[in-house]
Amino acid sequence: MTTMRLRASAATTVGRVVAWATRRLQLGGGTAVPGFLALLVYPGLLDELARQLPHGTVIVAGTNGKTTTARALAALLQASGLAVVHNRSGSNLPRGIASAFVDGSSVTGRIRGEIAVVEVDEFALPTAVGALRPRLLVLLNLFRDQLDRYGELETVAQTWRGALAALPPDALVVVNADDPVLTALTEPLSERRWTFGLDDPTVALPALPHAADWRLCPRCGEALTYRQVFLGHLGIYQCTGCSFSRPPLTVSGRSVASVVPLRIEAVAGTSTITLESQLAGVYNAYNVLAAATAGLALGLDQAEIVRVLGSVEAAFGRQERVTCDGHELTLLLVKNPTGFNEAIRLLVLAQQRCPVLILINDLDADGRDVSWLWDVDVEKLRALDVPVSTGGIRGGEMALRLEYAGIEPVAQHRGVVEAFDRWIASLPPASCGWVLATYTAMLELRRALAQRGLLPSFWAQ
Repeated sequence: MTTMRLRASAATTVGRVVAWATRRLQLGGGTAVPGFLALLVYPGLLDELARQLPHGTVIVAGTNGKTTTARALAALLQASGLAVVHNRSGSNLPRGIASAFVDGSSVTGRIRGEIAVVEVDEFALPTAVGALRPRLLVLLNLFRDQLDRYGELETVAQTWRGALAALPPDALVVVNADDPVLTALTEPLSERRWTFGLDDPTVALPALPHAADWRLCPRCGEALTYRQVFLGHLGIYQCTGCSFSRPPLTVSGRSVASVVPLRIEAVAGTSTITLESQLAGVYNAYNVLAAATAGLALGLDQAEIVRVLGSVEAAFGRQERVTCDGHELTLLLVKNPTGFNEAIRLLVLAQQRCPVLILINDLDADGRDVSWLWDVDVEKLRALDVPVSTGGIRGGEMALRLEYAGIEPVAQHRGVVEAFDRWIASLPPASCGWVLATYTAMLELRRALAQRGLLPSFWAQ
């Protein structure tokens, strides 16, 4: 056994023992600490294990939609008969990715999977590309998110530019061409780029929303004009000062029905396929298209892509449904202005008069700065005419934002679980309900629901 294999064996053994103990002692799912310790034992562990994968690695990156898209793509590959290593829990820093690889390896340091699907944190992309040497990189979108952690969009884009330059020379890139930032970033890779986007004016917004994060040409700096805007700054654009515009699409999403069930007529070359999903919303139309385009780029069968995408269930907190005390609830993760706006858009499109609970935390994983709440178009909730309550550490800030939007919260509860329980107790019998929550609030709420036997733990889902 080589020295590297011995170190990989030691690292995976440590990681697997820690993961087992963590779950045995009910301390969590072992989604980060095992990988953290394994990387301390052998920093080159990911490189070593990734090289053993006969079908390589697929990386999924983006501000919104990583977990859903990666889960759908992993399901496609599993259905094709491949054993997939996947950080399904959404732990997307190197320690979380290493935990997934450790879980998919033997104590002798041998990977047991055939291909990996890995969602990656925005700032971890260069590290992940360097270690995993992906055969395919899926880029979903870039939005303002956690400014105190990531900085402005230009900072993340610069980070990604370095990651793209470090890709293996034969790696493919699947990119959302409706995002002008991503289009510009991937222009040097246009010979090996697969593009996807929407082409349905019925799901277009009337104009760029207030919270749009990008308005200028990334090539020359002049203003962009949009023929159609679908979400945030995503749409069909062209520059007023140079030839920059949305490139031709490899896979185009037409005839998008964005309520449940989501249904898209997707055109790929001379073929038209109908993609359906249990998810809903324009933002999930992008996620489904991304997974389908990646599947086609990997050579998967079209009919199988259609079949499998129709059966993929929501990831934890992403339109997850739960029954609690006779109430049918839907859980929606909200973590930035664009994502929050799309959640509100879904509520309005669904036309269900369900009471709403908004849970806002500002812990490290959420971002300490909650000023972004003032860029969310909560005024549109007025169209629902339903009672809105708030909770979480910064529930008061959310309540104030609602009041400025002309919506008087019916209640401002304390904490997360206490807020949820008080809100549930206030609902009419057999009522439906929407719960919108930031990341740590969603984790805390799901942990409580799992302890009550209403949902599986997020790492076991």
